[in-house]
Amino acid sequence: MIYQGKQKIWSDYQKEIPDNHWFYVRSCIRQSFFPASEHYFLKICRDMLGRDIYETRHHTTCGGIAYHADTIPQETAMTIVARQFALMTEAGYKNLVTSCITSFGNYTEILETWREFPELEARIREKLWKACRREFEKPEYVAHASDLVYKFREEIAERANYQLVNKETGEPLRIVEHIGCHYSKMFPHKGVGGAEYPCVLSGMAEAWGGKVIDYPERRHCCGFGFRQYLVKANRGYSVSNTHKKFESMEPYHPDAIITNCPGCPFFLDRWQYVIAEQTGKTYGENGRGIPVLTYEELAGLVLGVDPWDLGLQIHQVGPEPLLDKMGVPYDPSKKYLGLNEKELKKPGLPSVLKCC
Repeated sequence: MIYQGKQKIWSDYQKEIPDNHWFYVRSCIRQSFFPASEHYFLKICRDMLGRDIYETRHHTTCGGIAYHADTIPQETAMTIVARQFALMTEAGYKNLVTSCITSFGNYTEILETWREFPELEARIREKLWKACRREFEKPEYVAHASDLVYKFREEIAERANYQLVNKETGEPLRIVEHIGCHYSKMFPHKGVGGAEYPCVLSGMAEAWGGKVIDYPERRHCCGFGFRQYLVKANRGYSVSNTHKKFESMEPYHPDAIITNCPGCPFFLDRWQYVIAEQTGKTYGENGRGIPVLTYEELAGLVLGVDPWDLGLQIHQVGPEPLLDKMGVPYDPSKKYLGLNEKELKKPGLPSVLKCC
């Protein structure tokens, strides 16, 4: 594409992300998949960067998965989200930040729908009052948590202990970024850079020393797609989507993949094991896979957090090749130790994919 045209698209899709005072809502599934990501997002924002990020134990799922899987109607999801807004209002916040891409898309869709159909918003307000006697103000700004890490990327770089640079060669590590579909494909003007050139992850990688790899299937779905995976009979379609992405990125020899969606890192990580078992093929070096990280995990590594505290031992694809290239120290003997260094049960190893 002509450079000037790309710059025009980029300038049209910018976000003025507030600097502080956020009401945070967690994902319903991320803590099961990558248990330390949300914890370290809060720790980085609060303790390292000094931002006010508030959460309440009373918040619930946003209902997004059930809505997109056609198990609840949209008005039910709207009432659930209205309660989230009420909790935010009661806590005295006006900026809402979500951990989950599906939540981000769900909140955005609901607010846009209410803008077009105010009578529907009035009906949801009535339903919420009847259900739990709560009222709400709509958030002034809705962001995804990766928006905040993107906004703070330079501050994180200033505090960095490690960079996305090969310590042996001095060359930038080759990073593939994968944007969750619900971040900007539904409402392009809500994502940094729109649907074609979202910069929320590539901006982090470049600020921390890496080189972002472009490849033909860069914007292709990870393979989750809700019905592609939630319906067991459709899982072959799910893995075929992921396989298509790996085949497309393979010639560029990426050192790592970073994502900003709960489902994307899970499938890009786990399906590497499945593809290896089915076909005997691996996509990393020396029979390994390509490490897949959440943006919080990547930020944590850059800031010097112990890889096992970040929960990288939970990943199917072993992170050790990336850690070695970055020069991040780790103790292999502590990989499967839990709190208070209590030994956890070690997982069984795959027959093809090398994980340690």
